[in-house]
Parts: sequence; structure tokens; C-alpha cells
Amino acid sequence: MAEEVKLFRTWSSRFALRIIWAMKLKGIEYETIFEDLSNKSHLLLHYNPVYKKVPVLVHNGKPISESLVILEYIDETWKQPPLLLPEDPYERAMARFWAKFCDEKVLPPVVDVLVTQGKEQEAALAQHMENMKRVEEELKGKKFFGGEAIGFADIAYGWMANLLSVLEEVTGLKLTDAEAFPAISTWLQSFSDVPLIKENWPPREKLVSKYQAFREKRLALAAEATSK
Repeated sequence: MAEEVKLFRTWSSRFALRIIWAMKLKGIEYETIFEDLSNKSHLLLHYNPVYKKVPVLVHNGKPISESLVILEYIDETWKQPPLLLPEDPYERAMARFWAKFCDEKVLPPVVDVLVTQGKEQEAALAQHMENMKRVEEELKGKKFFGGEAIGFADIAYGWMANLLSVLEEVTGLKLTDAEAFPAISTWLQSFSDVPLIKENWPPREKLVSKYQAFREKRLALAAEATSK
């Protein structure tokens, strides 16, 4: 019986990209189902009734949600190389740690830089730079987080290789600096140069338009709330 693998995603989801990269790297065949999050399908709501968002991986009728959880499921279910998580328990723990740091510490201030202005934006930018210092220390002397090959943490941080420059264009602020963060700069280039990575980026112009509109909407809402 053939395996059934479906991925519910949007065209621009940075979290869904993680799943695409992992499955492409492992050579897993899957069906893509695009969602409109302003009009969510009954299938998405059925498969992810808790969070009601993408990505959702459906494997032989069984749904898995949350991108980092999905990545671990993929690695444990399809054991062919490349392995996303190292076999050594400590190294596995460190990969999970840095992936969690990405979602809980690195990503939030980047979003805040996008949707704020003035002193609030300055504070978010300062926090982003502090986080980059920690990531820089972790990447020193390495090609990828785990060494010479793309792994779990690299996929978690992969959105940075494309989206940071998009957000720089939208905000007019510098979010990456090769001089200040040479290890991150080298990693960004190494990650982006992998064919399976760059072949699956969303269209840049569409991303710029999307995030420009998102920023304008959030700033307008904030201004409206302040004026009340």
C-alpha cells in the first residue's frame, strides 16, 4: 500500500518551508494543499482543531501539527539520510535547544521590528541584535549548526536566509551585518547555496508586497488604538 503524505501550507509560510526542505532533503514524495487562512478549509480545521493553522502534515490519515514537532516526526519515520537530528543525545538536545531559541527568542523581536516604529521598534531591533550575538557564538567555526551538513537547527533558522533581507527592504533597517556577525553571514550563504533550499523560496516580490501590506495594516491599527 502506497504511503499518503499531504502537507497543508500557505504559499509564504516560513514554518511550512521547514517541512518542505526536510522532505525534499530526504526524498519524500508528498501532495501540497494550499490554504487561505482568511477562509480556512474544513479539512485544515479537522486536522488541526487546536491551533487551526499551517503547517499540518498528514501521514496515512494521521495529522501532525507544529513545525518542529513535524520535523522530528519526519526524522523518526523516514530514517534514510540525511538525519536531521544527530544520534548523540547531547547533540540532539543542543539542536532542539537552538531550534526552540529560534522560535521563542529570535523570531518575536524580528516580527516586532516589522510591525512597530519609533522607540518600540528601536527596542525590538536592539533585542534582535542581542539574540544575533548568541547565535553568532554558536555558529563560530562551523559551516552549519551541527557541523558540515544541514540539520534540525539549520532548518529551524532557515527562514532567516531569505526573510531577513525581505524585512530589511520593507523597514529600511539593517537586520544582518556581515562585519558584526561573520559566522552568521557565512551560514546564511552556505544554507542559501544548497539547491534544494533556494529552489523552494517563495517569490521575493510577493513576499515584499505581503510584508509591506502587513506592516502598514498593523501600524494603522496601532495608530487607531492610540487615538481612541
